This record gives sequence, structure tokens and C-alpha cells, in this order.
Amino acid sequence: MEGIKKAFARAKSEGRSALVTYTTAGYPTIEETASILLAMEAGGSDIIELGTPFTDPIADGPTIQEANTRSLANGTSTTSCLNIVKDARSRGLRAPVLLMGYYNPLLAYGEERMLQDAKKAGVNGFIMVDLPPEEAVRFRRHCTNYGLSYVPLIAPATSEKRMKLLCGIADSFVYVVSRMGVTGATGVLSSGLPDLLDRVHKYSGGIPAAVGFGVSTREHFVEVGKVSEGVVIGSQIITTLKKANAGEGAKAVEEYCYSITQRRNPEISQSNGASNGTHSISTAANPNGDGSGWISHSNGEAPKDISTADPTKQPASESDPSNGIVHVDAVTTGSDGPGLADQLEALNTNDDEKDPELMPSRFGEFGGQYVPESLMDCLAELEKGFDDARNDPKFWEEFRSYYPYMSRPSSLHLAERLTEHVRKDAKPGMGASIYLKREDLNHTGSHKINNAIGQALIAKRLGKTEIIAETGAGQHGVATATVCARFGLKCTVFMGAEDVRRQALNVFRMKLLGASVVAVDAGSKTLRDAVNEALRKWVERLDTTHYIIGSAIGPHPFPTIVRTFQSVIGNETKEQMQELTNRLPDAVVACVGGGSNAAGMFAPFAGDASVKLLGVEAGGDGVETSRHSATLTGGKPGVLHGVRTYILQSPEGQITDTHSVSAGLDYPGVGPELSGWKDSSRAKFIAATDAEAFIGFRLMSELEGIIPALETSHAIFGAVELAKTMREDENIVICISGRGDKDVQSVAEELPKIGPVIGWDLRF
Repeated sequence: MEGIKKAFARAKSEGRSALVTYTTAGYPTIEETASILLAMEAGGSDIIELGTPFTDPIADGPTIQEANTRSLANGTSTTSCLNIVKDARSRGLRAPVLLMGYYNPLLAYGEERMLQDAKKAGVNGFIMVDLPPEEAVRFRRHCTNYGLSYVPLIAPATSEKRMKLLCGIADSFVYVVSRMGVTGATGVLSSGLPDLLDRVHKYSGGIPAAVGFGVSTREHFVEVGKVSEGVVIGSQIITTLKKANAGEGAKAVEEYCYSITQRRNPEISQSNGASNGTHSISTAANPNGDGSGWISHSNGEAPKDISTADPTKQPASESDPSNGIVHVDAVTTGSDGPGLADQLEALNTNDDEKDPELMPSRFGEFGGQYVPESLMDCLAELEKGFDDARNDPKFWEEFRSYYPYMSRPSSLHLAERLTEHVRKDAKPGMGASIYLKREDLNHTGSHKINNAIGQALIAKRLGKTEIIAETGAGQHGVATATVCARFGLKCTVFMGAEDVRRQALNVFRMKLLGASVVAVDAGSKTLRDAVNEALRKWVERLDTTHYIIGSAIGPHPFPTIVRTFQSVIGNETKEQMQELTNRLPDAVVACVGGGSNAAGMFAPFAGDASVKLLGVEAGGDGVETSRHSATLTGGKPGVLHGVRTYILQSPEGQITDTHSVSAGLDYPGVGPELSGWKDSSRAKFIAATDAEAFIGFRLMSELEGIIPALETSHAIFGAVELAKTMREDENIVICISGRGDKDVQSVAEELPKIGPVIGWDLRF
């Protein structure tokens, strides 16, 4: 922490802004990164941000995302990042180093362990892109115990309340995002930057501010330096490394940094990786050989340090007349008043009511808002808009007015032949009756229309004119495109390239409805990557755009919004089963990917202890293999796409690739409410393999004349197995979440492999 303060003080004493540079650890190789850090310092960098790579960097643009991908392919781990810093320190690096990244890898490594190991390696602090304020306060306190800094980020849209809190957390400097959107060099800087910096300085109590996002040229550096104490450059350094010849990246970075700062820092001589006690002439800093660079000191004396000690209490002449320490003009120690925890509590109360802005909804330990600061204000706007709507009877009247358009209420009936099939295989007196809740008969062919209509109405209330969405199997994309056509909203749908291939029919349906479909050719090219890209694009156009998330995932309030609109499934099921059987069902079953249809079916029954809740995940080739998407069965708690929930991840906290024959379940996370139900044992979750899903698909098709979606087929298999263990006088309801015409081609492609396993041969 002190090293960072000294760096800013030194820059101030020299009448300039501090240069803060960023590079991704392990890019272009792990071996080169330490040399790149040294090159940054040699080229004039005062403080270094070392990016810890993450598989799903939602706040970063394509340049840094590409660097993350290559770094991870190189085998970069959290340990690698720490070793890079340690190596650079052993070779003479003096500039403060901050680890910058996402929370999940740190969480997987262990906070306490990370702080201990970071301190030993020579790290000075952390920048966590997606750590929410209520947890940042706690983490910052831990950092302080180790003498490490926690640097908060502030965006143009950050509210006054949040800005006060974030500035209060800052101990060395505040990172100010100069524009909305994701990271990347641009040719234009925000015109509102001076006003933003004025507000930051107002609340920071003299803590320096460093501005990043979009800075790439000497002109940018000079202009931004007029209103801030520091300037951050990142994407352009990654681009410089990308363009450099192999093995010449460090030299290229040094020259780029020098082009920005027009100054050089001293280089410390090496002797077996350690300083030899003398300071040699840097040839890079002395190109003319005339002594204009850094001159060696015969006595080995290092350049003078900058002290942040209060000079009014202990002037340099009194503390050590010969030490020549340079003092800054003054030191602010902060004003008396409530501590950070008290500030946080105060921010969360408003006329004796909880202020949702900083207290996101949780389901046990799950939920929250683990997103870049640039999204926080928009999430607050969305939450307020949603709360206003759901408490307005006229809104629900309008929502229900679209029931005829949506084909609601959906029907519920007894699956007589499927029930007979179960009883043939069950013990005498066993085999529950199976009922089908027919969400596949909704307009567009799935439950997705319920949420799409609801969120579109919210978007219109908020004055949004554009809609973006992600989709896996395509059903949510089709539903969103449908409601956008109905309401006259511009629509863009992001879809993984592999899912585009698997669900070509739905892609064409979306385009027929007037939507633009963007294939995401990154990562695993599935739903997870579509979510990443949709979140990035939403950040870029928050003022006009609403993101209709299709599942019960993402940062608060999205899981609650989706569950609220999908609860029509469970509420109707309650009423219909009362009419048909005069009682509640004994169990309800739904497939689980992200969890929208499961949350919608389960939530109305959550308080009814007599009703079993069974979720069936995608077991792929088996949960004992690496090819599955059974998050609740085989995952562990972590943070992905803005929410703390169960996720599929490596021991390093990187998100692992998933597999399912059904595109809609091919996702490495799950809704936080379902995670809460798992941990409280309110719901049970099992996994059905691809082959078992095909059994469910076949049974429903041949016995009931209903071709179900492959997603639903997982639930059918799970329900059949559950029914065998229940009595004949008990009832089960399956949420038939979608129809299967979209999957017929996929079934035909997979049958040659899966058919022989389950004894199903459709060859002519």
C-alpha cells in the first residue's frame, strides 16, 4: 500500500501524472511476463496492474479477452501470477504491482491464502473488477491487515451514494472508468471526465484518482493528466505485445511506454537475479552516452524515496538531516466520523426501509451483484422499475391481457399411457400418476414467452427502445424476437456458434421475426459465451437497451425477475391440480439448465413441505466424466456472470467447458435460488445422461404422442424413475417446458451413437 502512495507522491513532486500500466499475466507467454513488467518500469511506468486471467471476463473487450484466452491456454494459474511478480522482484522491479482480475479465481484460491502469498511475492494490492461493495468492505479490511491496498472502480454512471462508499473504501487511489462499455483503446475520451473527476475528488478526501478505459496515446495521457493524478493504459499494451516479433515484446512495451511518458526509470543491475548494490547507467535511458540518463552512484545509494509522513510533525531535517528524503506538502488522515461498516449500513437504509441499491437479494449465501461498476446503476434502475411494476395492479392487469397471445393458461392433463408404463415396471401398488403441465403449447413453443412478455413490458416502462438477449437452444431467442415484433422494439440475439449450428431452424425463425442474430465464435461457442457477449454489449448501450435474460441467472434482480414471471407455471399447476385431484401434487419435476422453468414451477410450492421438488440436470456422458452440465450435482459455489451460485469450475476457479445433447441445458452455472434450495435440502437435484434423456424423449413421443424438447426429456426420465418409487395414489407433475420440433435434427444426428445404447433403431 505504501509503495503505491509513494509512487503517486513522487509523480506529484515531479509535476506530472503517474502512469499505471496493465498487462495480462502469461501473455504472450508466462516466461516473458516478468520481463514485460521490468520493461514497463524502464519505460516510465509508475504502477503496474498484472491481470490475472479468467475464462469469462465480462468487463473486458476483445483485446484483453483474447489475451486471457491465450494466457489460460499457456497454463497460467494464480500461482503463476504470483511467481511472475516474485521473479520480477528478484530481478529488480521496484514499481508497485496490483493484481487485477475477477473474484472467482481468488475465491477458489482462498482469500486468506491469497493475501499471505501475495504479500510474500511482492504484490502491493488488488483490483477486483466484479466484487460488490458490501463484500469489498470486508475484503478491503483483510487487505489492510496485510498492508495491501484495495482499489475500487468508479464509472460515469456510479450514483452519488455508491461513489461516497467506494471513495471511502479507497486507501491508495481510485480507479476511474472514463467511459461506459468494456475495456479497449479508443480515439475519443469522455467529455464528462472533468466533472466525474471533480465528484471523485470531492468524496475521496485527497486520495489520488487514476483514469483508464480508452487511453492509448501521448495526447490522451497529457489531457487526462490535467484532471487526474494517474492515467491507466492497458489494451494498447496488449496490442503492442501482439504486434511485436517473437521475443521482442518487452522491448516494444518499453518503447511504447516511453512514447507516452517521455521519461525513463532506472534499471537495477542484475547478479544472479539479485541487486548487486550499485545502480548502473541505463543505456536505454542514456541513448546519447552523455550522462543525460541515470548515473551510477559509487556508494550504491538508491534514488531518494518520497515520504508521506506528516512534515509538520517530523520534518526531514529533524528525522534524519542527512537522508535527503523528499516530503510531500501534506498528508490527509481522513476525517473523524462513522467507519466503513457504519457507512454501508447507512447507505442501506432509507426512511427505515432497505435500500436495494447496495443490498442485493440473496438466497442463503447465493445471489448478489458481482458485476463491473459500470453495470451497477443500471441494475439499480432495473430493480426499481421492476419493484414499481410488480406492486402496481395495473401492470399485472396489462400482463394478463396478453394471456390469449401467450396461449395461457397452459393445459394440464394426466399422461395415462406413460403412467401405465411406469406401473408395469414398478412394484405392486407403486407407480405414481404422472401429469403434464404443457408449456410446450404456449406461443413460440416453450415457457420462455412468459418471461419475455413480462420483461418487455418492464423495458417499455423504463423507456428502453432496444432489446438484447442470449439464447442456447433458441427458444428464448425466438420468444424475445416474438415479443419485440409485437411491441415494435429493436432486437439483437447473441447465440453461441455451436448452438447456431445445432439450432439452425430457430436461428431462421428469429430472423423471420425481424431480429438480428449474432453468432459468438468464442470459448465453447455455447450459451455461456452468448451470456458473456450479451452482458458486454448491454454495458455499451445502457441508456437505450434492456437485456432480457432468459434464465434465472445473472446479477440481482434478474433471477427474481425471471422467477416472478415464470411462477405462472407453478401457480396454474396448483389451481389445476386442485380442480383435477382436490389436492396438491406430491411432487413436481422440471429440467434444470440455468433454471427458469424449474424456478417457475418450484417457487409457488416452496412453502408446501408435502410437495417434493425434483430438478433434473444434463448429465451428458456422465457426471463422473468431464463432459456434462450438471452444475448442482457436480459443481461447487463460485461466481459467474454476476452472481454467486453453484458453477462448474476447475480447482483454479476457471469455468470449465460443458456438454449436453440439449443446447438449452449446456451451461456451467445455475440460478442462485435453486442453489439455495439445494443447500437447504428443499429441492433435490439429479442428473440424466444424454442416453437417458433420449429414453425420456422416446417414451413421451411413442406413448403420449408428444415430441418434447431434449431439455424437457431429461425431466421426463427423472420423473419416470421417481414415479416408480412412489405409491399409485400419489401424483407427479412434469413441466413440459418446450416442444421438440427444434430438436428433431439433433436427435437424428445423435441416434447412430445413442440409439444402440438404449435399443432404439429408426433406420428404414
